[in-house]
Amino acid sequence: MPDERDLITIKVINSIDQVDPGEWNACAGSENPFVSHAFLNALEQSGAVHAETGWAPHHLIIVDQTNKLYGAAALYLKSHSQGEYVFDHGWADAYERAGGRYYPKLISAIPFTPVTGPRLLVRPDALVSEVEASLCAGMIELAERYEISSIHVNFMLESQTSSFEGADFFIRHSHQYHWMNRGYKSFDDFLASLTSRRRKTIRKERERIANSGITFEAHTGSALTSQHWDKFYEFYTDTYDRKWGFPYLNREFFEIVNNSMAECIVLIIAYKDGQPIAGAFNLLSNNAIYGRNWGCNYRYKFLHFETCYYQAIDFAIAQGLDRVEAGTQGPHKIQRGYEPMQTYSAHWIRDPSFRAAVENFLQREKELEAEEMGYLKEHTPFRNHDKL
Repeated sequence: MPDERDLITIKVINSIDQVDPGEWNACAGSENPFVSHAFLNALEQSGAVHAETGWAPHHLIIVDQTNKLYGAAALYLKSHSQGEYVFDHGWADAYERAGGRYYPKLISAIPFTPVTGPRLLVRPDALVSEVEASLCAGMIELAERYEISSIHVNFMLESQTSSFEGADFFIRHSHQYHWMNRGYKSFDDFLASLTSRRRKTIRKERERIANSGITFEAHTGSALTSQHWDKFYEFYTDTYDRKWGFPYLNREFFEIVNNSMAECIVLIIAYKDGQPIAGAFNLLSNNAIYGRNWGCNYRYKFLHFETCYYQAIDFAIAQGLDRVEAGTQGPHKIQRGYEPMQTYSAHWIRDPSFRAAVENFLQREKELEAEEMGYLKEHTPFRNHDKL
């Protein structure tokens, strides 16, 4: 932090474009593309994130009198619980049946993005513990001022849990499935680490797609065109129409991220007879590829697994990446070489009685989660000497 004689201010801003991108990214770092100014700005500028969609930006920033940024937290006032992937619908129902008002609530998260990353962004030359404590206190002050029921911090780094616990947040445990690269030289090298049964199953799934005449290309950077995005958006919206009701992201969002951060995008397109039939939108960091959205307009058995899971593994091996994060849920991933990984969220409840009930629930849930994680780790498809 600057000298204590300097004026330090915690502010709430209603749009990320009120912050210089270089200042924001100085706090966000370069490890996680989802907390970058470019990604968050694309969500806001496209209108996917807006008060009218139930995501009203209320970002916290810590600045000095020269507007140098020392800390930040992407924060939203939510009027619902969609697009979060840490589920609290039961809490909302219980609180409102008891006569309380659960919404609006505050949430620090990346909208529509179940990817672990820093939620308290701190400039490297600042005192980390002090800035993190100030951001946590700022969230609580905002909630108290407007009598907001609760604050939720989703998919946070384990290293930041202590800062939230110190501010009287509860920590909630859950899990995802990630593919981990243990120095594999090829997909066959990865398959050799699996049990014979799982190895044969995956080979059959991939052969089924290859024998259907389906091929794949990974488009990134300057190779991405408007035609690619037009087809992908067609796939994306068609899949949402059939399965989930309505898409969170609009066509403009993909145009903006393509213009502002194409080097971080990996768009995998499946082709049949030279025509695109499916696609998967991934973001890239220096050590991981993150699967985010997918869609198709032709149904082929195992097409989803190949487009979203196996092609991402191929890409990670070829580029020497540490891991593939393929989103939330999906225990079927574990049989395809994706391993259970603990995730963390933090929750602050204003009402004392409701706070006690949530604390009791989370303690019991945490015990069940620990049992499930133990079970999952014992049932990975790896040969015994490769098990976690």
